[in-house]
Amino acid sequence: MTDELDARIRRGTLRNFVAGTYLADVQLDGSLHMNLTGIPTARDIAAAEMTNGRKVAVAFFDPSNPNDAAVLAVWT
Repeated sequence: MTDELDARIRRGTLRNFVAGTYLADVQLDGSLHMNLTGIPTARDIAAAEMTNGRKVAVAFFDPSNPNDAAVLAVWT
């Protein structure tokens, strides 16, 4: 039996990042009211790169559960 991953990736803007826990708050693009809080962030992203206002890529592993997500990338 194989496990299939059907993740969705969305772009957002970083609103807050806590380096001690590697959790981020993200506002998804296209939605002024969709703010995700406490999203786990990939540990291979340097904490110094996680500054407010930067663009991030967020993977959703269960589209019906916004808490089942992770920040995968950051860019300007």
